[in-house]
Amino acid sequence: MERQNVLLGSPYEEIVGFSRAVRVGPFISVGGTAPIGDDGETVGVGDIEEQTRRCFEIIRTALEGAGADFSDVVRTRMLLTDVSDFETVAAVRKECVGEFKPVDTIVEVSRFVNPDWLIEVEADAVIVD
Repeated sequence: MERQNVLLGSPYEEIVGFSRAVRVGPFISVGGTAPIGDDGETVGVGDIEEQTRRCFEIIRTALEGAGADFSDVVRTRMLLTDVSDFETVAAVRKECVGEFKPVDTIVEVSRFVNPDWLIEVEADAVIVD
C-alpha cells in the first residue's frame, strides 16, 4: 500500500518531524491538532470554543488533503486541559462530525507543549469505496 503524508505547514512539522495526517490505503490518521493559526500563533487564547473550532478546521483541511472528509471519520480524541470544558467542546465536535457519529474519547491532560493551548484533537478515518 502506498503511504501519503499530508503536510499543512505547521511550524512543528519540521521541528518535530511529523505529518499532520498520514494515509495508508483507506486508513487516515490525523495527529494531535492544536489551535494554531496560519501565522503559527495560537488562535483563541483563553477561548476553548474558538480553539476547538480551529482544531476541527485544520483537521478538515488535512482530511481533504488525504482525499477524505468528516463523513469518513471513525474516531476522534479530544485532549483538554480542563475537562469541565466538555460541553462546549462536545457541541463544536457535534457540529463537525455529529451526523456521522464516530466514536470519541475525551481526556484531561495537565498541559501541552504550548501553555496557551487548551485542547488538541486527533481523528482517524477510513475511506470505504
